[in-house]
Amino acid sequence: MQKRLWSLMAGASLVASLLAPQQASAQDAVKIDPAIPAYKSVSGISGNLNSIGSDTLNNLMTLWAEGFKKMYPNVNIQIEGKGSSTAPPALIEGTAQLGPMSRPMRGTEIDGFEAKYGYKPTPLRTSLDSLAVFVHKDNPVKGLTLAQVDGMFSKTFRCKGTEVKTWGQAGLDGSWAGAPLSLYGRNSASGTYGFFKENALCNGDYKDTVKEQPGSASVVQGVSEDRNGAGYSGIGYTTSGVRAVPLSKDGGGFSSATYENVVSGKYPLSRALLVYINRAPGAALDPLVKEFAKFIFSKEGQEIVVKDGYYPLTAAIIKEELAKLE
Repeated sequence: MQKRLWSLMAGASLVASLLAPQQASAQDAVKIDPAIPAYKSVSGISGNLNSIGSDTLNNLMTLWAEGFKKMYPNVNIQIEGKGSSTAPPALIEGTAQLGPMSRPMRGTEIDGFEAKYGYKPTPLRTSLDSLAVFVHKDNPVKGLTLAQVDGMFSKTFRCKGTEVKTWGQAGLDGSWAGAPLSLYGRNSASGTYGFFKENALCNGDYKDTVKEQPGSASVVQGVSEDRNGAGYSGIGYTTSGVRAVPLSKDGGGFSSATYENVVSGKYPLSRALLVYINRAPGAALDPLVKEFAKFIFSKEGQEIVVKDGYYPLTAAIIKEELAKLE
């Protein structure tokens, strides 16, 4: 799973640059790389911009759109966030210029795009995320292994899990020992659903008892109102009613879902949040799409990332992403 993450974050200098001292927990102020420049507006930008895709990125896309419109009042931006699986068909059909996804496109999705246009879609890394396993704020569980997470959420146990139906089987005692798990998750249109299925369940099947929710906020709300609840969502949806449980890949020590642990690879459920665009090789990119992307990669755009509870890119990553726009 980490190999997949780092392939998205490719670049020989990337790990070193990510380990620069702009690291903090999800609850602390994460520092923006001071080498990221402020956005400079240009003339002649107007028109309609449509975004269809990830629910995880819905708030971010909305905040980026609000910031962008302050600079370009003649731009109209429509955002729809019903799940990552809705992004590829929207890009293929041309109903959206932006396709936010919380997972990489699957091979079949890329093939469908390439069959239409003759080239592959372009993924832009916009921010970093730790996919958290949330429990109720009063739940005292200190940490979970991925095998335990597999035992909680899966019925096929492909990640070496064994059946976990009660919090006692997850390591709690006392009044918690006999408490039954109450599970919350996303629906199959969600990239978060697919990422968790692949990386936490080793592509196993979810239990029928997982209560599927239409959005990440619904997952977190469900857990916050359910003392026995557990659910998965991007770290940006953290509220005071839940707690992100430290995780361990192999039982060798638990890692919290912090910026430092995401960029170092210690946290086992880390990912890049993506926006796919239709970028024809050798042709100029639509100026409206180009400027919106440049805004995302600016100081202002990355400050919005932190404001929404996710983790910012470094100047080194941004340089790589900006090169895709030229």
